[in-house]
Amino acid sequence: MISIDLIRNNPQLVIDALANRGESNSLEDILSLDESRRKNIIENDELKRHRNEVSKSIGERRANGQDVDPSEIEVMKTVGEKISSLDNDIKELETTINDLLSRIPNLPDTQVPIGKDENDNPITRQHGEIPQYSFALEPHWDIGERLDIIDLPRGAKLSGSRFYSLKGLGSKLERALIAWMLDYHTDKHGYTEVSVPYMVRQDIIFGSGNLPKFGDNLYHDHEDDLWLIPTAEVPITGLHKDEILEMSELPKYYVAHTPCFRREQAAAGRDTRGIKRVHQFHKVEMYKIVDPETSNQELYSLLNDAEDICKELGLTYRIVQLCTGDISFVSAKSFDIEVWAAGCEEWLEVSTCSNCTDFQARRTSLRYKPDAKARPQFVHTLNGSGLAIPRILIAILENYQQEDGTILIPEVLRPYTGFDTIS
Repeated sequence: MISIDLIRNNPQLVIDALANRGESNSLEDILSLDESRRKNIIENDELKRHRNEVSKSIGERRANGQDVDPSEIEVMKTVGEKISSLDNDIKELETTINDLLSRIPNLPDTQVPIGKDENDNPITRQHGEIPQYSFALEPHWDIGERLDIIDLPRGAKLSGSRFYSLKGLGSKLERALIAWMLDYHTDKHGYTEVSVPYMVRQDIIFGSGNLPKFGDNLYHDHEDDLWLIPTAEVPITGLHKDEILEMSELPKYYVAHTPCFRREQAAAGRDTRGIKRVHQFHKVEMYKIVDPETSNQELYSLLNDAEDICKELGLTYRIVQLCTGDISFVSAKSFDIEVWAAGCEEWLEVSTCSNCTDFQARRTSLRYKPDAKARPQFVHTLNGSGLAIPRILIAILENYQQEDGTILIPEVLRPYTGFDTIS
């Protein structure tokens, strides 16, 4: 959530930033409601001051045995009713203002390139060359069926389209990837592993920025009003909700593995084959809570942490900076990591690393004290996949396939898999 002070003091800056994102918002409704709220507060404060003065005077006169005019009491009752009415009006205005604010996305960082959509995202660099093979390659859905490690028909039989089932060495490879990534981020990068619930309350899903705008993309248990998480970012964002952290506690680095549940709304026919775009998948998520002064450099550190996983797996990848029209609702600045999938012959996004600045912190009231005497300020939060498991599975199966039909296991994973090849 962006600051109402920013909208009030520099509305044109906000309008221009939203326009760069492709959002049209005049802010007139918010500014009008905010002006009414402030007028009501001023009037209410004056009435309360007046009531306190009169009440004090009445009390002193009664204490001295003096008579009090009954009409004066009646006037104060009317003032009290007016105060109560204004209190309700102020609360209603604040609710409406906060609802409107909650629908405005984060403002892009000034360093984010301006563009309309993913076609305007610049490629900043590439690591490794696209591998060449002397034999015909298979896509992962054919590999999975031939080696009996991915069962798409039975996944669909259980839950419908965009679900899949792994089996045998496919399941072991997935489990090995999760364990290795968690160990790598905790041992090499200094993250603290957390295990979090896969279902959260509405205020938690709101705090991460998924509500109210993206409710249609989420799975919701209406009876208990619990939401299945689309990523571990959601519960981790809520871990320190309504807390004030000491400066000595920052930065906080968390990593978690969770399943992710998303009602994918992709265009018909897009990425429907295989396991690229599905409703349930596993992911290892990195999350940072930091001093605002360091959040930009923390973003590049986060990106490097995600890149290390690709390097260790021996995968060719590239870094893409997201333009203003493609960054997520909560992000001020983001980079994608895309790995090359040789069988599909395409780049697959396996991580988006984002600096959300104070956007989520405002929604969760997560603050810190720069020093003992300072007023609490909002922290900055960052998140990034470290990495998304299905697409890394795709990259391994397709890039490590051999001419004899077997799949080599990357060397770093072999202590976790217990086998060197899938055949």
